[in-house]
Amino acid sequence: MTKQIDALVAPSRGSRISSRPTTVEVDHAFTAFVGEPGFPCLGAKGAVRRHGYRIGVYGALAGVRATTVLASELSDFLHRSPGDGAGFTAFVAVFPGRPPAGEGNFERRLWKQLQRLHECDPAAGEWDPSVSDDPQDPHFSFSFDRHALFVVGLHPDSSRLARRFRWPSLVFNPHAQFQHLRAEGRFDRLRTRIREKEIELQGSLNPNLADFGESSEARQYSGRETEADWSCPFHRRPP
Repeated sequence: MTKQIDALVAPSRGSRISSRPTTVEVDHAFTAFVGEPGFPCLGAKGAVRRHGYRIGVYGALAGVRATTVLASELSDFLHRSPGDGAGFTAFVAVFPGRPPAGEGNFERRLWKQLQRLHECDPAAGEWDPSVSDDPQDPHFSFSFDRHALFVVGLHPDSSRLARRFRWPSLVFNPHAQFQHLRAEGRFDRLRTRIREKEIELQGSLNPNLADFGESSEARQYSGRETEADWSCPFHRRPP
């Protein structure tokens, strides 16, 4: 199972991949990645199966031009998504080209991208009131255009197999869908199954894994195991 996923998301060093793939090529790669039998995130599988996701292909991760386009397209996606969180939805922002080398560099670029995205927020940085804007707070979540979002970073050098995609990517998952699942009594069962599949794939759970309200989800975004004294570099701009 592990070899199948590695072959899918991390091609051999001798292979040549276009640095500017088309959206169709990226879409095919992402749906194949999520569609692998061993891929653990059932929410992502549901979003792909029900066509509840959108792919956006941009320039360099944290680039100024890429951020401007991403901000516009992410806002449009959020306003078109079900307001009650029904169904599985996700916005997948893919940044082809040379990926940051190593998990630490990817993490730094991820937070630089989120900081720049926040500075382009069409809601002038107004935070979703259902979550905290303090990345040290256990109830923190990134917010954009008044929508709380759980961010999943993917890149070729991730130590977590479920995060090892061939291009640096950020998957924006609306928090509203998690609240909807809780209201329906489905969240705990889904979470348990996802964690079982993660152990089947990796042999362990991500050390940063925690439920919302236990510790800040900021530690989970990059996929890297953060140190005990790690401090999130994100800062909300003054209202």
